Amino acid sequence: MNKRYLFAFLVVFVLFLAAGLGSAVGLQWLFGVVIPYAAVIVFVAGFARKVLNWAASPVPFAIPTTGGQGRSFDWIPQAKIDNPSGGWGVLLRLLFEVLTFRSLFRNTRMRLKEEKIAYQLEIFLWVGALAFHYAFLTVLLRHTRFFLEPTPGCIQLLETLDSFFRVEILYPGIQFGLPAVYLSGFVLLLAVVYLTLRRILIPAVRYVSLVSDYFPLLLIFGIALSGILMRYVTKVDIRAVKELTLGLVTFRPTVPEGIGAVFYIHLFLVSVLIAYFPYSKLMHLGGIFLSPTRNLRGDTRAYRHVNPWNYPVPVHTYEEYEEEFREKMIEAGLPVEKELAEAAQEKE
Repeated sequence: MNKRYLFAFLVVFVLFLAAGLGSAVGLQWLFGVVIPYAAVIVFVAGFARKVLNWAASPVPFAIPTTGGQGRSFDWIPQAKIDNPSGGWGVLLRLLFEVLTFRSLFRNTRMRLKEEKIAYQLEIFLWVGALAFHYAFLTVLLRHTRFFLEPTPGCIQLLETLDSFFRVEILYPGIQFGLPAVYLSGFVLLLAVVYLTLRRILIPAVRYVSLVSDYFPLLLIFGIALSGILMRYVTKVDIRAVKELTLGLVTFRPTVPEGIGAVFYIHLFLVSVLIAYFPYSKLMHLGGIFLSPTRNLRGDTRAYRHVNPWNYPVPVHTYEEYEEEFREKMIEAGLPVEKELAEAAQEKE
């Protein structure tokens, strides 16, 4: 049994219980106001510090990850996106990487098949990662309606595209039967389950997975599950929730009555994720744009990259080395460029 994912699950479960019990004993102000403010402060400070440290890190040499032919002779086709030599190529490479996970799409998995090494595309990993990130983005954008009054039209359009089983008649917002089912919430939940099970069930991936890999996945699973429970199982007062969130963003915090414990569990897990974000592998959100393997041009054939802060260091050339140890090298039978007689004659 892998203790790493069990420990991560136990931590998330304890956080789940802490928020539930805390809200039940009257600590709504702590979980609804204090902890969210603290989480945002930690996130902003940690994110800024990490990005500034990366931006200040010197990169004297061109070390882009290339996946094709670089610029050479005119009659040799260049891979202008995989090995760009100009700024537009670098921009396109970054866009494809951020929007389509292009390098992950080309990722391969090695297997031993019929006593031979075989490689195959990790297409399901690519699909799962795309589904996870786009569903997460959609959920984040939809939740901005709780912080804005009135709700922008673009967010309302996104909600309409993301939902089905929605019936409106006479007045906007009147629904019959089930509430609008948002696909992004369920896609996010299923994608997290897939990514977590992949780390647990594939031996090679499980071997290199740490607690820091399982914890954010299980934390996001808890966030998605509590959100689904709030919407479709245990109803919450949406007006009270929006009153609380608007109070947070306008710095006039208030904790209305009638908000269920599931909401405080959901908000607490989100706060933990926000505070944990800058100190985890989730920081690839900002790191992808500052990675020299992605944001540099592959122009080492056209330009010589010299370390600008190289300081002079004492060197011992081979000629000096042979001059010092020539006799011993000859005695040991090692080849030398100059024999003893020739060296003595040059000295004279």
